[in-house]
Amino acid sequence: MKTALITGVSTKIGLGYEIAKQLGQEGFHVIIAARKFEQADSIAAELNTQGIKASAVCIDLLDRASITEAVKKVKRDHQTLDVLINNAALMLDGSATAFEKNLDEFNIEFETNVTGTWAVTQYFYPLIVASGHGRIVNVSSGAGSYGDLDFGIINFPGPALNMMGDYPLTPYAITKLALNGLTVKMSKDFRRDNVLVNAICPGFTATRPGLAAYGARPVSESAKGIVWAATLADNGPTGQFFRDGKPLPW
Repeated sequence: MKTALITGVSTKIGLGYEIAKQLGQEGFHVIIAARKFEQADSIAAELNTQGIKASAVCIDLLDRASITEAVKKVKRDHQTLDVLINNAALMLDGSATAFEKNLDEFNIEFETNVTGTWAVTQYFYPLIVASGHGRIVNVSSGAGSYGDLDFGIINFPGPALNMMGDYPLTPYAITKLALNGLTVKMSKDFRRDNVLVNAICPGFTATRPGLAAYGARPVSESAKGIVWAATLADNGPTGQFFRDGKPLPW
């Protein structure tokens, strides 16, 4: 049975839960990761009641010891890891201007969204390579691109978000810009090991109550593009940026 680890799965209304559910329905054993083990374990138990094979680990992207322990558990229970989905992310004050932003706060966002994601990938990489056909999916955002017409740094807010008014470009977007660059770096370095790495924008998704009223789509729709990237054939794309299986401009 193939295995997939999804980080940042702490609630049943989030994107991570739906990704796990869809991969489980495709026959994967899904490994649920959250900062609090109790949250991950509860979600894994819920998936098990649906006939999906699931287990839990504790991963805090800011705590390297937690990543080390998670690797040990996955290696002991499964020996290899077929898919790593870097879903965990943090956005703090999204309204601050470049002048106003608390940089200590921003460092926490960057450490989580970029350095923490990099650390998880490094620590699990030997298990991913051992699978022989590893897939790494970095859940990113069109806000981390220059050219996305809806979310991009130059065009934001685009036509799809005009109903939200003059919403500012967030410092979070800068972390996703860096994550997109990291995706390219990983894809080039990991190609020799038959590991495909892609960045996926899930689009504007109803991951919190009330967002659907602003046009956010259901998590079930947004998760499909991530599951697609996680199940690419060996000759599939790598080092690219997609939404719903379609290329996005960087």
